[in-house]
Amino acid sequence: MRRRLLSSTLVVAAIAVLLLGVPLGVVVSRLIYDEAVQELRGEATRLLGAVEYARMEEQPITPEYLERDYPDRYIQIFISGSAPIIAGTAPPEDRQITEEVQSESGVYVRVSRDAHQIESDVRARLLFIVALAFAALAVAVGLAIVQSRRLVLPLQDLGAIAEKLGSGDARPSRHRYGIQELDRVAEVLDRSATRISELLGREREFATDASHQLRTPLTGLTMRLEEIVAAADEPAVVREEGEAAIVQVERLTAVIDELLAAARRQRYAQAGPLEVDSVLDQQLTEWEPAFRRAGRRLALAGERGLSALATEGGLSQVISTLLENSLEHGDGTVTITTTSGERSIVIEVADEGPGVPEELAARVFERNVSGGGGTGLGLTLARALAVADGGRLELVRRCPAAFAVFLRPVGDQERYRVVSGPA
Repeated sequence: MRRRLLSSTLVVAAIAVLLLGVPLGVVVSRLIYDEAVQELRGEATRLLGAVEYARMEEQPITPEYLERDYPDRYIQIFISGSAPIIAGTAPPEDRQITEEVQSESGVYVRVSRDAHQIESDVRARLLFIVALAFAALAVAVGLAIVQSRRLVLPLQDLGAIAEKLGSGDARPSRHRYGIQELDRVAEVLDRSATRISELLGREREFATDASHQLRTPLTGLTMRLEEIVAAADEPAVVREEGEAAIVQVERLTAVIDELLAAARRQRYAQAGPLEVDSVLDQQLTEWEPAFRRAGRRLALAGERGLSALATEGGLSQVISTLLENSLEHGDGTVTITTTSGERSIVIEVADEGPGVPEELAARVFERNVSGGGGTGLGLTLARALAVADGGRLELVRRCPAAFAVFLRPVGDQERYRVVSGPA
């Protein structure tokens, strides 16, 4: 592209120089010759006047006088009744320029000069024009080089950016080139890079969230299978634990459905009336063996028979995350307390451990923040699941730790009804 720009610019400049330079050279040559002829005619006219004046004053005109006042001229003066007066050296016939004037009294003056000096002047002017033409061509080539670099280098840069974008490097370049069209392309590429980066980030977060949410049900299923293996000689226990394992598998399937629904942004639309006791009883059944092996106890307190707007999988995942955190980071008895208020159904999970460190209390729900070497995703995902159901998850007491899930009561459903049509 750069070569094409240079060649096209050079051709255009050369045509322009020829179209302007050739007529200019012709005009300058003609003007120089015309000026020399006019000058020679003026000299002949002045000399004629001087001769007429000398005759009236009866003064002689000598060749020495003429050579002194008119150097480099060949002068011939013819006066009737007198000998011709000749001054200077006659130039060659092929380079001679002559002007003649004559008076009514019979005086005839002829002035000639050598055209060599005029030709030298013409050549000097033409050489100057040619030099200007080459200078114009050089300037055109220089401008073409600068312009081609200004156009080609940004295009090469944009090509490299597009290639990086296609290879997965979705960082915006923020390059601008001072050319409106190229800057617009760069802005579009930057916006595309930002969108691709966001999509990749969401995919990575979804993969991380999915693996974390699947880990908890798999942990519970593993515990059930361990109980079955440990009680292989007790059919009643095996049957009970097998049924619990089936429930755990169903919960795992529900978690997968929740993940797919969240990926399609449909979880809020799926929230509906849910019996809180059924979810809590299920969680107590799943986690009681793990707490028993740790020498700890699970307890359920508060009001019973409460209903809230939520999804079973989402609420189960939130309670499971809180119980897992209490098992790993807390101590003593873990108490799940349910209460109902005018605007919320509250499920509080509290233990008797040292609580949340003061420096982490304000950031405990942030992604990748953990005080015990964990992944730092559990509480972040739990809060996201609670918000997706129209509720919220809060740390209500730092020491000992107490987390509360606030859910919408069933009667609050009308406030969130979507209205279509004119209001």
